[in-house]
Amino acid sequence: MRLVKCWFCSSTVYPGHGIQFVRNDAKIFRFCRSKCHKNFKMKRNPRKVKWTKAYRAAHGKDMTQDKTFEFEKKRNRPERYDRNVTENTLNAMKKIDKIRNQREAKYIIDRLMPNKKKVFKDAANELDTHIHLVRAPESLQQDAEKIKVDVSKNKSVQNEAMEE
Repeated sequence: MRLVKCWFCSSTVYPGHGIQFVRNDAKIFRFCRSKCHKNFKMKRNPRKVKWTKAYRAAHGKDMTQDKTFEFEKKRNRPERYDRNVTENTLNAMKKIDKIRNQREAKYIIDRLMPNKKKVFKDAANELDTHIHLVRAPESLQQDAEKIKVDVSKNKSVQNEAMEE
């Protein structure tokens, strides 16, 4: 089973899926869905369309260089079938996928970290400039005296009658 990449968006095209376009010079273009095929026919550049992998790689949104991507490279040398090798390969694929997901998550967190600091700084600045909207005007005055009300410890006759 040969899995190929979509020429436009770089997603995986499984056997029996997608569209194949053959140009006059015998160059084959494979597309995962009609959306990619239509964009290709409109002569759009995948590096300028925001939802493609080419755009995300060109603008620093996704990882572009990592050792785990070397496992996806196409190899034209046929391998002899061996049950143990196949089993080990399938186990390795699971581990590699797990490692790649962890690295992508860390990359995204690292990429978003500077913006979090900026958002926090902007929020603190906004709070400092508009503190009067958050606090009551009386609490802003530090030298304002608080009114104390003396409460008598003795119970009046009326209160005793009400309690009974």
